[in-house]
Amino acid sequence: MKTLKITGIAIILFLATTLQSQVSINVNIGSPPRWIPAGNPEVQYYYLPDIESYYDVKSSRFIYVVGGYWVYRKYLPTLYRDYDLYGGYKVVMKNYHGKKPYSHFKEHKMKYAKGYKGSPQKNIGERPGNRNNKSEIHSNGNSNNNKMHRDDNHGNQQNKGGKHHKNK
Repeated sequence: MKTLKITGIAIILFLATTLQSQVSINVNIGSPPRWIPAGNPEVQYYYLPDIESYYDVKSSRFIYVVGGYWVYRKYLPTLYRDYDLYGGYKVVMKNYHGKKPYSHFKEHKMKYAKGYKGSPQKNIGERPGNRNNKSEIHSNGNSNNNKMHRDDNHGNQQNKGGKHHKNK
């Protein structure tokens, strides 16, 4: 009887382990904002030539230079509070899979100068609210009646939860 119980428990544990190993979970950590170009579900980074910045979909953060350092921030700095993320061109970085897209910044800056326009882009979603009022658009693609959120500490060298890397 004791061996039957042990055998039964062993079979149950074996089946549980086998079933658990066959379950796969696909979690999309960073959902792209509505202003990202449609048709690129696997892309992690976009280069924004007009403001010489990057956007990381996985971390939902902008990457730009502050005081000679590359910083990762949830919002764009005050300097770009009127920048139209829906209308601005976004370079899709399909062939980059590292952690520092700015390592190729000099190439990106030369190839995609300010004002660069490649083939027409259709965003994932429509501009929220009044389509002519940029002040209602947050840099994360959401809307409300307040001005666009921005990083008010953009000149501060302290990291405050974001990453920073020296601009090379």
